[in-house]
Amino acid sequence: MGFFTDLKDDLSQAVNELMPADGKAPDEPVKPENMNAQTGAENSKGQFGMTDLSESSDIQQKPDTVNYHTPEPDTTEKKVSDEVAVITAGMIVRGDVSSEGSMDLIGTVIGNIDVLGKLNVTGCIQGDSRASEVYAENAKVTGEINSQGSVKIGNSSVIIGNIFATSAVIAGAVKGDIDVQGPVLLDSSAIIMGNIRSKSVQINNGAVIEGMCSQCYSDINPANFFEEFNKGKK
Repeated sequence: MGFFTDLKDDLSQAVNELMPADGKAPDEPVKPENMNAQTGAENSKGQFGMTDLSESSDIQQKPDTVNYHTPEPDTTEKKVSDEVAVITAGMIVRGDVSSEGSMDLIGTVIGNIDVLGKLNVTGCIQGDSRASEVYAENAKVTGEINSQGSVKIGNSSVIIGNIFATSAVIAGAVKGDIDVQGPVLLDSSAIIMGNIRSKSVQINNGAVIEGMCSQCYSDINPANFFEEFNKGKK
């Protein structure tokens, strides 16, 4: 019996030495598969936990901002070509005509004309015309004439329509308003039936005008002149 009693005491002492001071059993070692499962659970909680879901919902509530690229307008000026288009006598063109050069119109165009260069008309136009300069000699035009430069209406030419230009020399007949930023010269054979708005007007003896003339583009304002004159008299 003494042998078994000593053996029991030795085993109890060995167990007590292995136990920690707080008397609790040591933690069970974590198996590799449990470690992977625990790590995955923590990662899942970090990605799909309540805090992360609230943050993701905030992101989804913000409207997506789409940046649209607005193309810049093409401000490059087109160069006038040296080529000259010719509409010969007896030729009739039905429809709009455009050219990057100049044009000599001897025939007839029933439509609008838009050229970057000069437009020389000795034929007929039934439509609006636009060019850098317009010269009409013995021409018949029914439509508006818009020139970025000068307009010259020669003798025996008849224009039924308004004229817009920076300067004008008229020796023919015009039925329409003339709006010119610069000077207007009316030759002795000119016949005007319409109003004239310009910077200055030179009327040669023999010209006939039925309408009003206004030098609204002049550097001197007559209204201001007389207002200052009346103030000086007081």
